Amino acid sequence: MTDTTPPTPSRNLSFEALSNYAVIAAFVLIVVFFAIFADGFLSGENLMNLVLNKVVILAIVALGMTLVIAAGGIDLSVGVSVDLSSMIFIMMIAAGMSGVFAVAGGLAAAICVGIVNAILINRLKINPFLATLGVLFIGETVQRVSTQGGVPIYLTRGEYSAPFDAIVRTGLFGVPTPVIVLIVAALAVYIALHRSVFGRYVSALGAAPDVVRYSGIRVPLHMSMVFIACAAISGVAGILLSSTVRSYVPFSGDAFLLDAIGATFIGTAISAERRPSVFGTLLGVLLLAVMRNGLLLIGWNFFWQQVGIGVLVFLVLGVSFGLRRRND
Repeated sequence: MTDTTPPTPSRNLSFEALSNYAVIAAFVLIVVFFAIFADGFLSGENLMNLVLNKVVILAIVALGMTLVIAAGGIDLSVGVSVDLSSMIFIMMIAAGMSGVFAVAGGLAAAICVGIVNAILINRLKINPFLATLGVLFIGETVQRVSTQGGVPIYLTRGEYSAPFDAIVRTGLFGVPTPVIVLIVAALAVYIALHRSVFGRYVSALGAAPDVVRYSGIRVPLHMSMVFIACAAISGVAGILLSSTVRSYVPFSGDAFLLDAIGATFIGTAISAERRPSVFGTLLGVLLLAVMRNGLLLIGWNFFWQQVGIGVLVFLVLGVSFGLRRRND
């Protein structure tokens, strides 16, 4: 005879807690595993390299993606925003312009990507997936045309060093500038998404778009702001990327697209409503970055690293959402 006894409240709460903390538990277990089996994982040099070269830029891009996904959209052109910002920044530095103007030019290029996305989605009513996919293709073509088929731009002359040193080699109270930029970006997105009227509208768009459209909220305006903000934030990441390597490498921004999406969705597992959040996204970024770094240290090649990342995503989201369904 089938047991039809409803689950007790304590049982419901335990399953809910387990589902919400699956990502945190996975992160702790992975750190412990690599601390034991990966030589040098906990060394200061490796941790600094992990934060500056693996976490910061991806986290900034993922913060922009968090805004878009929270609004129920998707932005496949974040890599283009990163690349065009990097390209214009490097070109202006190479032309002898000041670092301030170069930064402004790079951000303007990224914002233009966001404006194009906003027009396509909100004026022409094109699906965000298709609109940003089209912008991705156009942006890659722009890079090829601007760089004679995709030739990197390397800056080696001494007079170019000042703008890069001002961005990468400075800091505050021992904290490197890129980390400070990430903290500022995270706080700004947190306030916008979780502590403002704009954030409530954005979350409502993602949770109940049909209700929002009949409630008097200016949906096109808020969606436009979301895509422009995402592009601008990605532009910041592009400038940091080119400052770190002192060059512009075409299409390098594409490497952040899938990880940004993955980190954002991994982060939804810690939310009771399964909604994107700043804390969840940052935790997702750390999880992916630590996994890649640890697998590299134990000798896995790039292809097997991708397999490991895929299995990790399946396990974390599968356990979290599986426990949630069992709780329901």
